[in-house]
Amino acid sequence: MSDVPILPEYAERAIAHGAVASAPSSHPVVDELPAESGRPPVSTAPTARPLPAPVAIHHPVHGVPEAFSSLMRTIIVALFVLTFLAQPMVIPSESMEHTLLVGDFLLMNRSALAPGGIWKRILPYTGVERGEIVTFHPPFNTREYLVKRVIGLPGDRLHIDNGQVFVNGKLLTEPWATFEPTAANPYLDHFPTQNYTDPGVDPSWWKQLQQDTSNGDLVIPQGQYFMMGDNRNHSRDSRYWGFVPRSQIVARPLVIYFSLTRPSHTDVQQASDDRLLEARRGQEQDLSARWMGFARWRRIFHVVH
Repeated sequence: MSDVPILPEYAERAIAHGAVASAPSSHPVVDELPAESGRPPVSTAPTARPLPAPVAIHHPVHGVPEAFSSLMRTIIVALFVLTFLAQPMVIPSESMEHTLLVGDFLLMNRSALAPGGIWKRILPYTGVERGEIVTFHPPFNTREYLVKRVIGLPGDRLHIDNGQVFVNGKLLTEPWATFEPTAANPYLDHFPTQNYTDPGVDPSWWKQLQQDTSNGDLVIPQGQYFMMGDNRNHSRDSRYWGFVPRSQIVARPLVIYFSLTRPSHTDVQQASDDRLLEARRGQEQDLSARWMGFARWRRIFHVVH
């Protein structure tokens, strides 16, 4: 095909509308129109774009003030949880066998039994119920924490005959009660009694016991609660030191979050099993066997009721 000359006035229109093919981007294209056209050559080379300025990235520097602030926030949250919501506790004695064992680590719910006040309509406060396990301050030491089961409520008439508890004239069903072997104790088997036969009874409580006894029944005053351990023959409870005011009941056990293997001094069968386990662990050199016997793994995350 013969070359057709393009007039200058049409060349600009063609270039503007892309009608003329351009050379590769690496070679600039120059409009080579005759000099007599009266204008300088036009270059179509692509314009180079300037590189963007580098952006500085600032990495946070964690110094002593930041670490201290983070530690203080953690401490404040932990104190709030332990003061108002939950509280850890370990079982030191056999008084609640077999519900709670020596070496059980409990997480207590402090908010459920706290006095309601202005928050009563918002937070899930509940009353103290018969048969539930609670944590409280005993009357002989308001700084100490004990874990027992609620047996008598305010206004109840209570007595014990041959180890069986009667409340308001009816036998109390107690599937949790355990009677491990021990010497006969008339004070525990027949309560309340007129005979001071157990030296472990608090003298001031003994006087109050006589005043609150009517027709063979212990009448529980208003605002007071009667506590007993599940291990009835090996529990120092309200039979020995008296009532617990409502204001001294502070928490309810939720769950066993850990349990160390500890021997029982009252449960004959469990003590025998623990001795066999200790002998077996002493003979076995396997690390896994020693680790399995270190704790009661099956009791972890066991709900307390």
